[in-house]
Amino acid sequence: MARRRKGLPLHGWIVLDKPLGMSSSQAVGAVRRITGAAKAGHGGTLDPLATGVLPVALGEATKTVQWAMDGLKTYRFRVRWGEARSTEDAEGEITATSAARPGEAAIRAVLPRFHGTVLQRPPIYSALKIGGRRAYALARADEPVELAPRPIEVHALRLLSVPDDDHADLEAEVGKGTYVRSLARDLALALGTVGHLVALRRTAVGPFREAAAIPLDKLESLGHRAAASEHLLPVETALDDIPALALTEAEADRLRHGIAIPLPTGPTRPHAHLQPGAIVCATAGGKLVALAEIEADRLRPVRVMNL
Repeated sequence: MARRRKGLPLHGWIVLDKPLGMSSSQAVGAVRRITGAAKAGHGGTLDPLATGVLPVALGEATKTVQWAMDGLKTYRFRVRWGEARSTEDAEGEITATSAARPGEAAIRAVLPRFHGTVLQRPPIYSALKIGGRRAYALARADEPVELAPRPIEVHALRLLSVPDDDHADLEAEVGKGTYVRSLARDLALALGTVGHLVALRRTAVGPFREAAAIPLDKLESLGHRAAASEHLLPVETALDDIPALALTEAEADRLRHGIAIPLPTGPTRPHAHLQPGAIVCATAGGKLVALAEIEADRLRPVRVMNL
């Protein structure tokens, strides 16, 4: 049998503008096929009914996915008032109705309640696990699903427009683990009605922005040339908020082999303000060597880069 063709050793990020109706895993598979990358992953799931920014990590960038997923996310979304749905979006069955329709002034007045740390009960149709089983699998089997409220961070929630009595368009900047479907549900309840999400678009994930996103059909037209285009961002893109620590080549070589090194000293090593447990980008000659953790008196490699 002929040997299977190996993927190309591509390293970096493609900011995909995910199309409607495609799962995040399908989108990653499409990017991997188009670019020929050996490895790929994504920096934060988008539901099939959502569009927008899906950062796709290629090669060694997959080692930085965790930091992309931890980044602040921005969404634009539309709420439909007067109907609650089982899935909290337009795919589910109607579970409750209300004749109440909030006006613009009422919507603006309630938004401050959702700023800061907020307790949110996740949707029962979610991938969270209960007793080893996904919540959505239990819900589809008509089994009881009990998900406890958990704290989320809402950094901003803005009303963009009220196109008609039944709908409102909003923008939210939220932290990791926030369900915008549930935010729409809770916003409706706070306004004395019920509601569900009918449209969702992500416009930012940490440093990855809508302006840099490429539609899948355009990426397809570039084919393997996408890897050499301006659309391939550096591995370090997801690490913008992580301090860098310059090493000598000898120190870098030990980290590359998975060996912890003594914490560098001297006036050119600006890490004195960092506490044990902090993660730094260890570099040598301007090149990323590893993500490393500061311990009491040493630097321990956490993710070694083979670039």
